Formats: sequence, structure tokens, C-alpha cells
Amino acid sequence: MTWKTLDDMTLAGKRVLVRVDINVPVEDGKVTDTTRIDRIVPTINDILNAGGMPILLAHFGRPKGKMVPEMSLRVTLPALQSALGRDVVFVERPDTSALAALPADSVVLIENTRFSPGEEANDPQMAAFLAGLGDVFCNDAFSAAHRAHASTTGVAHLLPSCAGRLMEAELSALEAALSTPKRPVGAVVGGAKVSTKIALLENLVGRLDLLVIGGGMANTFLAAQGAELGASLREPDYIDTARAIMDRAAQTGCKILLPVDGLAAREFAEGAAYDTVKLDADTKLEADQMVLDTGPESVAAIKEAFGDLQTLIWNGPLGAFEIAPFDTATVEAAQTAAALTQSGKLVSVAGGGDTVAALNKAGVAQDFTYISTAGGAFLEWMEGKTLPGVAALEG
Repeated sequence: MTWKTLDDMTLAGKRVLVRVDINVPVEDGKVTDTTRIDRIVPTINDILNAGGMPILLAHFGRPKGKMVPEMSLRVTLPALQSALGRDVVFVERPDTSALAALPADSVVLIENTRFSPGEEANDPQMAAFLAGLGDVFCNDAFSAAHRAHASTTGVAHLLPSCAGRLMEAELSALEAALSTPKRPVGAVVGGAKVSTKIALLENLVGRLDLLVIGGGMANTFLAAQGAELGASLREPDYIDTARAIMDRAAQTGCKILLPVDGLAAREFAEGAAYDTVKLDADTKLEADQMVLDTGPESVAAIKEAFGDLQTLIWNGPLGAFEIAPFDTATVEAAQTAAALTQSGKLVSVAGGGDTVAALNKAGVAQDFTYISTAGGAFLEWMEGKTLPGVAALEG
């Protein structure tokens, strides 16, 4: 890794532009989940302790380059101040003279960067304007690192730049999980559709020893082997893609673990009656049957396979985890991964919105080595793509 951290920078007496992600859920004018805000607190405190003034740059919603009052970052102020235990100065139209007049230990929040059309266009003028507000740039928003915006990449090329504590933790965890993992290394990839994770699967089969495929996307792989799965979610247009991925895995020595049984119901509903069905090339479900979860025999195989790994990456649930009893496989497998992690036998890194929700439901999110809240950036990293926001720090 060639990027710098806060420890490599001289911050005393400096204005530090900090790109953060506080694009948090809001209902009735109040933040309902402060996770992203809580996670930037160490960076802000470390800058203050080093004698710097944190000036926060962030987006909120998708205003498309226009001022949208409902998307003002002002709504985050109470939660931000509560998390920091101090006042935060909110600035709608920043200028250097106004910032220079503030006490040296101020924390400043600049209004939504996406109110300007220059942000998403990575306009050089906007990048130069932002750079003029500070002396040092610190990117603490890995979740926005896949966007080449003025506040994520443009300004990074104009000021001495480093990663914040959250960015540092995220990059270190992903590096340990995928770039230089302890082997054997495996991954769980689940969710509804193969089509949304083709690049991910193609990259992983060349890097992993084990790939567990679950959720609706497993049905497409089973269909590629000849299974007839009734009303189960699957993507006929991607059967050839599934076959190609299985062929590639065979060439690289990556074992693919598909369900050998599943829970099949006739309605997608909480508490729906179901049958445990065998899943293989000869499976012929009735027209109204749908596989909604990985079955017990498959879960046992997954849990056994986890025991042979040293590193595990997790993205996506193994079934329709939102409704019981079709959350069973995800919860059981997650609890096993968590127990192995806590015993020191496994490094476990998970990410993606559904994944975090599923691990929270299983009550084990805090027991994984690292949980990424980055979403799209986490996926693109796993796909092997270069993230502009990270590349800019390396430059």
C-alpha cells in the first residue's frame, strides 16, 4: 500500500479537508441510523488532537447539481454534534476568510457537495475551489471512493493527501481479505441475481479456494446443470454465464459449493409452509414451487467448509433472509463464521447492504473481523476494479 495515513501528515495549525460519508437515513427530519456518523468520529478527533481543523465535505441524496432544501446536510447536524460531543459549524457558502476567522479547534461541516454540478463532473474549477479551503486533504469515505468526483479525487491531486481512520481500516481489511489473504480463502456470494455480480464472480474464481453460492443466484447455476426449479427466481439469460464461471473455477482450482437441498414454498410470505427438496441436475419442482432458502444438508456442508478456511469474504444472503423461516441458512452459517472468527481461526470480512442487515439479524455483525458499510465501493473492490478515490491517494 502506497497511500499515506493521518500519522504521516503534519496537521498542527492546518485546515484539513475531510471527505466523509454521512449520507444517512432520515425520517421526519431526524437521522434514524447514525452508524456512518459514528464511524468518522475517530478521524475527526485525531485531527483535532493533532492541532488541525477538520472541515467536512460530504454529499446527501442525489440533488443532481441543484440546491434541494430537503437534501441539505443541516439535517445531520444534531446527530453529528451528539456523536462528537461538541458543536459543529455549518457553512452553506464557504470561503477562506470565513474559515480563517473561526477558532482553531472548530469542526466545520460544508453544505452538500452535490448541490454543485461541478462535483459529480469532477470539474477542475470546483476541485481547485475546494483545495483553496484547506491545507491537507483526508479521504475518510471509502463508500464514495468508486466515484471520480471533485471532492473524492479532484481535490486529492491538489493537496497533500491521506486516508482517514475509517478509510485506512477499510483498505487494510480488504487488502488482508483479497490481495494478500491467509489461505485457504473462501467467499460467500449470495443475493437474487447473477446478472448484478458477474464481474465479482469472474474475479473471485481466479483468487479463491472456495466459493459458496447462495440465494436466488444459486438457482441460475442449478438451472445451468439441468435442474427444473418451478417458480424459483432464476435468470435464464445467464445460464451460459453460470456455466462459464463454473468452467473457469474448474480451471483455477476454485471449488464451487452449490446447494444440494433447499426449502421450497408455494408463496413468498412469513411463516409459509415449505418442503425440503433435493437440488441437483435431476430436480423437477412443481410449477408453483419456489426455492426460498438453502437447505439443512447444504448448510452443514457450508459450516464444515468454513472450518477449513483461514479467510472468508461475505457478500449476500443464502436465502430470503427478510422472512422467517427462510433466514435459517444465512443465520446459521453467519453464526458459525462468527464463532470461528472469535476463536481466532478465521479472518472474516463482510460488506453490502443486505449482508450487513443479515448479519445484524443473526446478531453476529460485531463478531466478524470487519464489516464494510461501503456497498458499491466494496463490490467494485471485490471485482478487482481500480477505485478512483483510492488511486488518487496513491498518486
